[in-house]
Amino acid sequence: MNSSPSLFALVLATVTLTGAQAQERVLNLYSARHYQTDEALYSGFTRQTGIAIKRIEGKEDELLERIRNEAANSPADVLLTVDAARLAAAHELGLLAPVRSSLLEARIPAHLRTSDWFSFSLRARVIIYAKGAVKPGELRTYSDLADPRLKGKVCSRSGSHPYNLSLLASIIAHQGETKAEDWARGVAANFARPPKGGDTDQIRAVAAGECAVALANTYYLARLMRSDKPEDHKTMEKIVVVWPDQQGSGTHINVSGGGVLKTAPHKDAAVKFLEYLASDEAQRYFADGNNEWPVVAGVKVVNPALEALGKFKADTLPVGSLAMYRAKAQIIFDRAGYR
Repeated sequence: MNSSPSLFALVLATVTLTGAQAQERVLNLYSARHYQTDEALYSGFTRQTGIAIKRIEGKEDELLERIRNEAANSPADVLLTVDAARLAAAHELGLLAPVRSSLLEARIPAHLRTSDWFSFSLRARVIIYAKGAVKPGELRTYSDLADPRLKGKVCSRSGSHPYNLSLLASIIAHQGETKAEDWARGVAANFARPPKGGDTDQIRAVAAGECAVALANTYYLARLMRSDKPEDHKTMEKIVVVWPDQQGSGTHINVSGGGVLKTAPHKDAAVKFLEYLASDEAQRYFADGNNEWPVVAGVKVVNPALEALGKFKADTLPVGSLAMYRAKAQIIFDRAGYR
């Protein structure tokens, strides 16, 4: 009978350990990435770790609001989304937990991470123009979009969209608020029509002659290049891609990334997932499957569209700076009439 307490303690410890191990076999992911190719990311992580992913997908703002409303009861472990402005919003709302990982620090360049979120793939924001509509060499920088010679020729999506907010935030960081506002006013004065639609709409508008010039993320261009629809190839045949600011700070970069939630019930699994996203395997999925550049140097990419777009000098402005000037960028766009 004297051995019963010890036996009970042993059984209790075993049950507790088993429960803890079972908990680590699950990861709850809230994702604003809606790409079928990401299924390979999730299955690859589960295959390597044995941790099953339970996923909730939604729009960025909806997911942020959901996490806020769930508060301490949120089951979310990791938030994945696109663009530094959206990741910055999660940080500003106090939703993300600081993460220390020697692996992430070693593989992800310092300018592409903060203390509580990390970039895992890149897209460049380039200028496109209709063949014959602009003389070669006239468009070399983002500043050229504000040149009065382009009056009535520029198409754009809304100034409130995170892609444009991040771009203007980078201009503020590099050139200051006054020059950034001059640029926003100049571009707005050159609009061919009020801002509307997404990046693909801007590409099609340029190809159709609705305007001569626009901004677009390379992700959308590569997707059209790899499309099996003849009309998409015809669209791409009508436009020219310009890598802005190659003699200066480099072309502005948008990112896709994520972080661990403060209330994450499976923090160890969450960090493992972020570390997996920085692995060579996952980085290739981002590039080859979804037309995004890896953030990890040296990863071999086999994507004909990215290869066709060619090499370029990327802006190495820290993503934290984009977050810092996001709110100011919105104020400047509104004041400039860039809506």
